[in-house]
Amino acid sequence: MAKVKFTNLLRRFYPDLKDHVEVQGQKVAEVVEALNQQHPGLKDYLVDEQGKLRQHVNIFIGEELIKDKETLQDEVKDNDEIFILQAISGG
Repeated sequence: MAKVKFTNLLRRFYPDLKDHVEVQGQKVAEVVEALNQQHPGLKDYLVDEQGKLRQHVNIFIGEELIKDKETLQDEVKDNDEIFILQAISGG
């Protein structure tokens, strides 16, 4: 299982999120689906209607930014740590 970690800002929008969760998935897209099963609506925050990663979101596997932001087909291995971050903007 992959360990997925979230920022405090994302947990503000989804208060039921823990600091991290463990989910099954061999591709990032499968991890996102598994997260959405546990936290309905989270997928819509992360990806658009075509399944592309939203511009304000970055996903890392370990220290590497995922390469496939279009279909999220980057490979996920057991025990990988996945970090989901979103951009913060202000004026």
